[in-house]
Amino acid sequence: MKEILYLEVPTADITAVRQWLQTDFQPGYGEKVLTTEGFRLKITTATTTVGAVISENLSEELSVFIWSVQRTTYLKVFRWVEQPFPKEKEILQQLTKEIRSRFPNHYPEPPAIDLSQQSIFEALAPYYPLTVKYFQKMPNGEYDLKRAYWWEQRWRQGVRNPQQPRQVVFSSQGDWGQGRWGSVGGKISSPSSHTSHTSQCPMPNAQYDIIYIGGALGVIHAAVMAKLGYKVLLLERMPFGRMNREWNISRDEIQSLLNLGLITPAELETIIAREYKDGFNKFFDANNPRKLRSPVLHTPTVLNLGLDSEKLLQLCGQKLQAAGGEIWDETEFIRADINESQVGVKVKHLCSEIEKQVSGRLLVDAMGTASPIAWQLNGGRAFDSVCPTVGAVIESGFEPGVWDSELGDVLYSHGDISRGRQLIWELFPAAEDELTIYLFHYHEVNGENPGSLLEMYEDFFTILPEYRRCDVDKLVWKKPTFGYIPGHFSVGSGDRKVAFDRLIAIGDAASLQSPLIFTGFGSLVRNLERLTKLLDIALKHNLLSFRHLNRIRAYQTNVSVTWLFSKGMMVPTGKFLPPQRVNSMLNTFFGLLAEEPPEVADNFIKDRCDWLTFNRLALKAAKKNPALLLWIWELAGSKDLVRWLGSYFTFSRHALISALLSPWFPQFLNRVGSWLEPRNPALWLRLQAINYAIATGKPRSATQVAKTSPEAIIQKFSH
Repeated sequence: MKEILYLEVPTADITAVRQWLQTDFQPGYGEKVLTTEGFRLKITTATTTVGAVISENLSEELSVFIWSVQRTTYLKVFRWVEQPFPKEKEILQQLTKEIRSRFPNHYPEPPAIDLSQQSIFEALAPYYPLTVKYFQKMPNGEYDLKRAYWWEQRWRQGVRNPQQPRQVVFSSQGDWGQGRWGSVGGKISSPSSHTSHTSQCPMPNAQYDIIYIGGALGVIHAAVMAKLGYKVLLLERMPFGRMNREWNISRDEIQSLLNLGLITPAELETIIAREYKDGFNKFFDANNPRKLRSPVLHTPTVLNLGLDSEKLLQLCGQKLQAAGGEIWDETEFIRADINESQVGVKVKHLCSEIEKQVSGRLLVDAMGTASPIAWQLNGGRAFDSVCPTVGAVIESGFEPGVWDSELGDVLYSHGDISRGRQLIWELFPAAEDELTIYLFHYHEVNGENPGSLLEMYEDFFTILPEYRRCDVDKLVWKKPTFGYIPGHFSVGSGDRKVAFDRLIAIGDAASLQSPLIFTGFGSLVRNLERLTKLLDIALKHNLLSFRHLNRIRAYQTNVSVTWLFSKGMMVPTGKFLPPQRVNSMLNTFFGLLAEEPPEVADNFIKDRCDWLTFNRLALKAAKKNPALLLWIWELAGSKDLVRWLGSYFTFSRHALISALLSPWFPQFLNRVGSWLEPRNPALWLRLQAINYAIATGKPRSATQVAKTSPEAIIQKFSH
């Protein structure tokens, strides 16, 4: 028996596919014998040439059947022997063509709704029945479902109007209140070429040193800067401390919060909800060739700390306020007006509908993918890729033995491509019996198909029992977790704007994080010391123009060069791939990591892969699976491959420069810093940015990782 065709049929309606196969599809040869889930195609005397003798070696039958998993229908065709069925090629081509025509890719839109006439539950129930059903069982479910709908609408608006994003940042020239304003092509304009009008924020002196917009990632950075003595204001659209995402990280990465004095070792232990002993990485391989099946990759020190994110936010908020900072929550950003001496910000308090105006020396955008500032800064290419991510924190309801709370699922798939997406699960134990579960996919930003949170939630509630044995109706829901996590395919450090005069972006709004774990939190924490030190220099010396602030970024050449890896996980909009293709690519590479010493996988996933390791693994992958290069070419196309070669050249050049500078450059800066900084602060900022670029992303040895164990940290800070 041999498999001769495997197709993904992008619909959850298996009944419609079965009826079409059994009733409408006519192969034009042989006799159809209907079966429970398809049909058999047989050769009979009536379907052969008169007088022909059927050889005993002739393949007399094809078996066509369908099944459903992941809210998707799949089809396979088998024949009984090696010898081809008569007209086999023509029959398979006809079947593929007709089924693609009858069941094409479909990218449903969320409905336009009017919440003044009905609740969010009533409005969405006809379209997303399971999503509404289970959100109704969650505390604050109505608010959170509104938030998910709002976020999807905001994301779609940005994706579909990249060339003309909503104008929210305006630049002026001259005295505050008498500037000239405008924008061109989605970018903040030159202030000298537009009609003047009066500023909406006429304030003579800046009230704050830094104004942060976005209270999740924003409060972490804001608290550090407040402790350095800066007057800080934090603006948050939601009630402060509410999170629709959970955070996981490792001890060696969260060390930066200790190094900066933001939290103590004792406080760190209070925000760790769970520390698991091992993490699994495994991708579905039942349809992969045997040589492309891989063992489980164990990553015990990757994302193995499950944080109580809301407790961390509250702690950072307390530190911020204790240092003199302010938090305005349930306050929406409307616009920013920038002149030579300050930035004015107009906001609206959502509960009272009262508008306010404040000013500061610097504005920090931490709004994530919902940020209109990020879209405006980068015009038509704010983001290249995104992970639509949904999930929930589940308090209880799983039967004993379904999951061991000492273990985590870092990356896991239980099926092949589903309706144009390779779905991937994550599972992290939290406090007591709680489990945090995510479902996401890597996705190329596309106006026709922006990626849907609500469709993903319908998938999540439907297929959760396929992933982890459970009765969904018996689960106790604590809160939903969702968001759009973006990525940018950088060729060099300057091809994405993260700053303007008196404005800088951090976290997901900057979109400079790893294509593997795709989280602004991890990128921010890894680079927190770098961003804080450089921003401190800029503020102390008033180096707040674009050319200075644009140097303060979490860009890494070794992360930039791996964007091609994430490209291989994305199914292009409108295209059909062999259903097992993405899993084959993932198993190729993760199988190689499973063969390596543990620190290699640890470094790679944590953005610390060096030039030699990257090239060695790439060559091993090409040798193990030569088709990999062709697959990437088909997915990326020649344009993106040329772009990637630019990234690789930058990565190689950086590796060479780093090797030449690392032995002496940091010591040189220590010696000259005391006299160079006051004499030429701009040069000092540039040299420090180079120093951090050299040091960031270096691989860590097993000994260095051991130094970040709980015992080692406590011992270090007790002396």
